[in-house]
Amino acid sequence: LGEGDLLLFPQGDAHVLSSAPELSAEPDLSLFARPSSPLPVLYERGSGGPEGAQLVCGFLGCDERPYNPLLIALPRMIHLSAGGAESNSGWLGTVMNIAVAEARSVRAGGENVLARLSELMFVEAIRRYLERLPPQQKGWLAGLRDPIVGQALAALHGEVREPWTIERLARLAGVSRSVFADRFTEMVGHPPMQYVALWRMQLASRLLSEGARVGAVAAAVGYGSEAAFSRAFKRLVGQSPATWRR
Repeated sequence: LGEGDLLLFPQGDAHVLSSAPELSAEPDLSLFARPSSPLPVLYERGSGGPEGAQLVCGFLGCDERPYNPLLIALPRMIHLSAGGAESNSGWLGTVMNIAVAEARSVRAGGENVLARLSELMFVEAIRRYLERLPPQQKGWLAGLRDPIVGQALAALHGEVREPWTIERLARLAGVSRSVFADRFTEMVGHPPMQYVALWRMQLASRLLSEGARVGAVAAAVGYGSEAAFSRAFKRLVGQSPATWRR
């Protein structure tokens, strides 16, 4: 790691940070107890100068179950180097500096500011990771930039309640049904209509956890009846919608 580098652990893996690979010690977890101030948190170690270090640490939570294509597509660790092509010299570095200043001060609205800064840093980090993926890369993230698959993903994510079919998505992408189905499955790892169903369940699970009624959730994610939605939800998630909500 160098000054200005950014590390992400998308799966929340436990990890050790040391000044050399062969060094190990029992960690002092009290140093990392969550403070009363909101994240991101600034940790300052050492007496300054070359022996000192400043670490800006943050955490973002999101819905992992039943299906989160972004988390599945990300590696266990992402390292963005300040000295590489994905340099932090742009606005990401500015955002990080603002987060440091905000974490040091106690100001009105600081919690909201830090929350938004965390989201901005995460989104920009994912964008930079996506930009450096090789052209032959497969997966959901790579599918976002694919001229065929990307159009379909944008459409069904934007209007999940629409009565999507393979034929309709293929027309939208400007290719034949067979070409679209093969390309989508190759890039995303699921056939188109299976992906539509999984994404609907992901959105539905969040709505249910927020207390929405089953019938309202069914309509919100594109099912014509509560019974059809309940059967699909139990088949894909393993629990009935009412059980999941409880």
